Amino acid sequence: MTSHRCAEGGTAIDRTDTVGFTVDGRQYFGLAGDTLASALLANGVRVMGRSFKYHRPRGLMAFGVDEPNALFTVTTDGVREPNVRATEIEIFDGLAVESQNRWPSLDNDLMAINQLGGKALAAGFYYKTFMGPVIGPLKGTRFWMMCEHVIRRAAGLGRPGTAPDKSRYERINAFCDVLVIGGGLAGLKQAHEAAETGRHVIVCELEPRWGGAADGKKESEIRQIVESLESRPNVTLLTRTTVWGWYDGNMLAATERVSDHLKTAPEGAPRQRHWVIRAEHVALATGALERPIVFPGNDRPGVMLADAGRRYTETFGVLPGQHLAVFANNDSAYATAAALRHAGANVRAIVDVRPEIGAAAQRLADRAGGALKLGHAVVGTSGAKGLKSISVARYNHETRSFSGGAEEIETDCLLVSGGWSPVVHLASQAGANPVWDDALQAFLPPKPDAHWSVHGAAAGDLDFDHDLSPAPAPVFEIGHPGKAFVDFQHDVTADDVRLAHREGFRSVEHLKRYTTLGMATDQGKTSNVPGLAIMADALGKPIPDVGTTRFRPPYTAASLGSIAAERYGDLFPHRLTPMHDWHGDHGARMYAAGHWERPESYNRPGETVEQAYVREAKTVRSGAGLVDVSTLGKIDIQGPDAADFLNRVYTNGFAKLPVNKARYGLMLREDGFAMDDGTTWRLAENRFLITTTTANAGKVMSHLELCLDVHWPDMRVHVTSVTDQWAGAAIAGPKSRDVLAACVTGTDVGNDALPFMGIVHGAVSGVPVMICRLSFSGELAYEVYCGAHHGTHVWEALMAAGEPFAIAPYGLEALGTLRIEKGHVTAAEIDGRTTARDLHLDWMLSSKKPFVGSAMMNREGLTDQSRWTLVGVVSRSGEKLHGGSHVVAGDRDGPGPGLGHLTAMAFSPEINAYVGLALVEDGGNRIGQHLYATDPVRSGTHIPIEIVSQHMVDPKGERMHG
Repeated sequence: MTSHRCAEGGTAIDRTDTVGFTVDGRQYFGLAGDTLASALLANGVRVMGRSFKYHRPRGLMAFGVDEPNALFTVTTDGVREPNVRATEIEIFDGLAVESQNRWPSLDNDLMAINQLGGKALAAGFYYKTFMGPVIGPLKGTRFWMMCEHVIRRAAGLGRPGTAPDKSRYERINAFCDVLVIGGGLAGLKQAHEAAETGRHVIVCELEPRWGGAADGKKESEIRQIVESLESRPNVTLLTRTTVWGWYDGNMLAATERVSDHLKTAPEGAPRQRHWVIRAEHVALATGALERPIVFPGNDRPGVMLADAGRRYTETFGVLPGQHLAVFANNDSAYATAAALRHAGANVRAIVDVRPEIGAAAQRLADRAGGALKLGHAVVGTSGAKGLKSISVARYNHETRSFSGGAEEIETDCLLVSGGWSPVVHLASQAGANPVWDDALQAFLPPKPDAHWSVHGAAAGDLDFDHDLSPAPAPVFEIGHPGKAFVDFQHDVTADDVRLAHREGFRSVEHLKRYTTLGMATDQGKTSNVPGLAIMADALGKPIPDVGTTRFRPPYTAASLGSIAAERYGDLFPHRLTPMHDWHGDHGARMYAAGHWERPESYNRPGETVEQAYVREAKTVRSGAGLVDVSTLGKIDIQGPDAADFLNRVYTNGFAKLPVNKARYGLMLREDGFAMDDGTTWRLAENRFLITTTTANAGKVMSHLELCLDVHWPDMRVHVTSVTDQWAGAAIAGPKSRDVLAACVTGTDVGNDALPFMGIVHGAVSGVPVMICRLSFSGELAYEVYCGAHHGTHVWEALMAAGEPFAIAPYGLEALGTLRIEKGHVTAAEIDGRTTARDLHLDWMLSSKKPFVGSAMMNREGLTDQSRWTLVGVVSRSGEKLHGGSHVVAGDRDGPGPGLGHLTAMAFSPEINAYVGLALVEDGGNRIGQHLYATDPVRSGTHIPIEIVSQHMVDPKGERMHG
């Protein structure tokens, strides 16, 4: 291929298969198995990126997710994915990428003029320059307002596209006994040990191959373990899978890159798959990352981490350079030097800050050849767009002093090793605080507990071959004049870190935000520890006393497409009811209701949404309608103390509720405000089913768990969310009983057998169902529940039974209309600011027992007669009302004092007018008053209204009790 490709070797490549790809429209060729990084390196490409601020030319530094420089935009069918590391892009025929953060080209970037800015572009320069006072009238923020557009265009790296992503994504939930993160030798051994005990094991490795950073000598052992694991049914092996988030309860998030490396995905295969893994035990075998050393000119293309140079040679058969030098503070770089010499490179020199090395390192130095310069340091580099030479001076690392003059050594590649940092990111996400290890000069994960463990290099067990010592000299920076970089992507220099200290930013979190150290796409994988060391030196403190910043998910970038998966394209992922497909097949307009996708209305050809919901509401009032209520929160309560528990969390009594009866209930927060309303069904002596509003299902579940875990841990009660286990359909209208009688078997549904709030068990079309007679519409109504997987079958049977009675499905708009006419409340009224009295639900406040919120509900502010209370409103002009409008006094010419707001509105076919519910100051005493609903910002309307009772239809409830 080129002079950079070795004549032999390369465990990942197929030398018989040439692959063509383009960068900025220019054609290149690599080998099957190459990454974009290795292919460009083999083609002699040195500049692969431009830095964020100074636009300095940058080349490859690392081998994997720690790469800070070589970022590209991948373009596929017009879709742009920016900031993808060249080290993670596997090439295929037709791959097209663009370089970033340059104009007009990567080799000739006019923005490189920023390098002349010097100290004027130091940390925080934009605040000081553009936000502070300026000569003349441009003071304060005025100058910033003038410059902001140009600054924002110059900032950033890759440019995202606007074309829709047509790729398919999947998500999967998985459960295992042991999750092993890392497919190196240490991780594979842990997986094998766990698998032999019969436990279900999942192993995730972010690279395409097993073995991690292990050298070729361990290839046979790795292959044997992998083959053994592949043969076991209790083991799932996932390559190209990055575990990027660790959350409560040992729940971890991962992204599997299923077909990113292929020109065309296999039929049915997604591009990426989002894994949510719940594990009993997590075994971290995430390895360690090599650190750079901070010295002047350390960012020049050709300066690379030492182990990255070894891995490019062994994995892809690519030499990082022809004439190499090595700069180190530890033994591991000597093995790299010897390996590259064996592969054909000319090792010009090994520079080590330590005055002495061990016998094993000395043997490797002899094999590598070249000058061995102990007690020396690299103090500078030269070369315009690639390394040409390094400057080396004698250095005493204990006194940090130099002696003698600098020596020039010609070299096109400098391999740097500043020690190793175990990957503690995931452990930190789980809440563990890293612990400093003085011998390794690195942070290690703390002592694990029963739920997780750490192994191999991640635990600080740096198992180097050749009897090499893993302990580095405590050297992070070579303090010599010149621009020395700590964070390569964000152009944070050692001087920036010291400037932050001088300006008072002495917390590591403040340092991070002021300098942007560690805030780039690599999240400080190469820069954090050197930056902390320089900060510690400025403070005159040991590194562990300075501490670390908190690592947060994601460990590395995760695409929004994979997280949204099947719901990709929506603003938010939505949950679907069991009858979702039926709704779509029958003309339903779907929209988001909380986390659910629900039918808005079933529009006939030519109908507007308003015309559809008015028709549907009329059908319910005159005959029968069917609505999907599967989204209601459903919580199963079981245990000897279940009745007593409900008595404590509800404002009204439940202890004496008979079996097979339901009761409407209200929950308060501890501060006395209303939290949620719903019904509770007593299914047996010690078993209840709570139904909650759709919006507050999660909140109520959390509240019940808090009460049991914190307030009353001795109560013998289990609460289980069963929302997804039950499909629900509410049938309402004066003919609803006739519909049920036509299809329900195994039980009578007449008034005597099934009175108001009664519960019966029977079957519909052979499917067991549970039926409760209750009403949200104000009409005679029933809720029918069955197992979720039978939901569509039961729904269709109910629709078929209702055909003689002209039954029709209805959506949320009609449901809202019916409940507004009846004066029933939802989360729109129970908004966290209202009390039971505000909602006229004080009849549910028991005076015979204490309950959550009872101690606080009678505070003076919550019983004030002038509070906003629930009322009905009717448009007096016939104009359409708008939810959220202010209710005000005044006249037709303009609004007066504000008195409240509309919580909901609809056109009422019963009243033949636009109506709504509102929370209005002293609302109970305003019945009959004429006020206005004003909406000056959105619609510009100012509509005359009349305040009426919230019970606008059937105030005595005769219909639903009939």
